[in-house]
Amino acid sequence: MSKGVVYLVGAGPGDPKLITLRGLEAIQRADVVVYDRLASPRLLKHMKPGAEKIFVGKLPDKHMMKQGEINQLLVDLALQGKVVTRLKGGDPSVFGRVGEEAELLADNGIGFEIVPGITSAIAVPAYAGIPVTHRDFTSSFSIVTGHEYPNKTYSSVNWDNLAQASGTLIFLMGVANLEFICSQLIRGGKSAATPVALIRWGTWMEQATLTGTLTDIVDKVRAANFQSPAVIIVGEVVKLREKLAWFEKKPLFGRRILVTRARSQASELVQQIEELGGEAVEFPVIRTQPPSSEEARAALDAALERLPEFEWVLFTSVNGVDYFFERLQQKRIDIRMLYQARIAAVGPKTAEALERRGLLVDLLPAKFQGDVLLESIEQELRPGQRVLLPTADIAKAYIPERLKQLGMDVTEVDVYETVLDTGGGAEVIDLLQQKALHIITFTSSSTVTNLLLALRELGAEQPLELLQSCRIACIGPMTAQTAREAGLTVDYVAEEATVASLVQSLYA
Repeated sequence: MSKGVVYLVGAGPGDPKLITLRGLEAIQRADVVVYDRLASPRLLKHMKPGAEKIFVGKLPDKHMMKQGEINQLLVDLALQGKVVTRLKGGDPSVFGRVGEEAELLADNGIGFEIVPGITSAIAVPAYAGIPVTHRDFTSSFSIVTGHEYPNKTYSSVNWDNLAQASGTLIFLMGVANLEFICSQLIRGGKSAATPVALIRWGTWMEQATLTGTLTDIVDKVRAANFQSPAVIIVGEVVKLREKLAWFEKKPLFGRRILVTRARSQASELVQQIEELGGEAVEFPVIRTQPPSSEEARAALDAALERLPEFEWVLFTSVNGVDYFFERLQQKRIDIRMLYQARIAAVGPKTAEALERRGLLVDLLPAKFQGDVLLESIEQELRPGQRVLLPTADIAKAYIPERLKQLGMDVTEVDVYETVLDTGGGAEVIDLLQQKALHIITFTSSSTVTNLLLALRELGAEQPLELLQSCRIACIGPMTAQTAREAGLTVDYVAEEATVASLVQSLYA
């Protein structure tokens, strides 16, 4: 059996978007990912299907696996012919013990690659509004391990030199030894009034910052019960935080938000949440697919063969557009068959999806809801006109019923169906039990129904109780009504049925 290869990857300081492109490639390529607690678990969603993940994290008071065991684990996995990615928080060469891991790999003739990462020593202060250098304060900085114990016989840290240094001092892994660090710096001659900042879980949603001086920071840390992991910054640059703090001022900072939308459509919502400082947790409780029943497919195909007969085609979602045209292509039906039809759409995204396929929308309502669409076109309709309504298998009956009341000849066909999806649900259950989810977003009635179904499928006997600590956000009144009927209290309702309006409702 040929030997595998090991990628020793710096995952960055926590925010998963701060990993390098090369690091991301290593995750995507890996047969096994070996990771610790300072590497964001959200990076693991980039693993290829079937890849194995092994947690070897170290807690402040407990080692899940000793370093020597981790070193040997990498060797053993590679000797099995596997591609192994060792994912380490920050940069692997900055107190990441990558040298020890690489040495044993080299001793066993195993190929490896060290992939640098953004070290928390510079990234975490930057997210707290503290640049480690500034021309008005200092042009140098030092990165020091804070993990040395006061009773150590020999110290590799020259405290006297550090105390006399004019640059910024950055201590990693030093919260437990903060009192010793401060006393050594003061003993060595550094002013007791020197500013100090501690930044906990920097670049993560839980980021918290505490500032003081060498004299009072220890008491402040005790009073606040400020725990590791945290980066310690000592120097005049700490004074810039009050002016330059940016991350913690984002409108959704500190909020973990559940996105229940289908994965194929979730990216826009996820991106907007993260741009505003929130953390999006994806749990796509619905998955869309073409109709599964032969009866539904036959009805759809029959309607598509009659396209020249229709005088109106009403699209109520982007999914409806996508699956409609997918079936047209499969059946080799020319888009020019729609020459007689006028096109109406609910919402600008649906209109954009149509325009990308060469169809200009004749009517777009001012509000992006189905009932408003009907109000907008009722004056344009004439009894006896033939209307095609391509929609979902669980679409509301209001639109076709109202059209029939107006004397229209309505052909309603299912172009897609929604099915329950529980993938990734275990993580969501854990977050709910820990009350670590703050907001749940619903973009359709089916996401409400399917979230409750998914939680029951995953073993939650009382799903409403699990959701009690979360605020509920809905994209429109119909979705909000479904949520209320299900027993949920709705806290936010978007003014318009768009993702942008939904996100804005969370902080407006």
